[in-house]
Amino acid sequence: MTRLNRLQAEGFYAVHRERPFYASPVKFMSEGPTAAVALEREDAVAKLREIMGAANPASAMEGTIRRRYAESIERNCIHGSDAPETAEVELAYFFSTLDLAE
Repeated sequence: MTRLNRLQAEGFYAVHRERPFYASPVKFMSEGPTAAVALEREDAVAKLREIMGAANPASAMEGTIRRRYAESIERNCIHGSDAPETAEVELAYFFSTLDLAE
């Protein structure tokens, strides 16, 4: 569990800096505590995205995390990497290589 300040949240979402929605996840992610989790399994990215549900909770399937717990598309309660390469970068933002060692 950690708490990101605004600058740290901006860094985490830097890839989206030019997008119109950029300010919203930065604000949301720096408002309170964040639980960073590293998952390991075959197809971990795809499986997590499946149980997360669509970014818009109104469009997410029943039983998914976002459908059950998200407030809105901008406050959707969970972030998951979209590819193994992205996961590698995002994991490094929160964990040292020692933390991730097998």
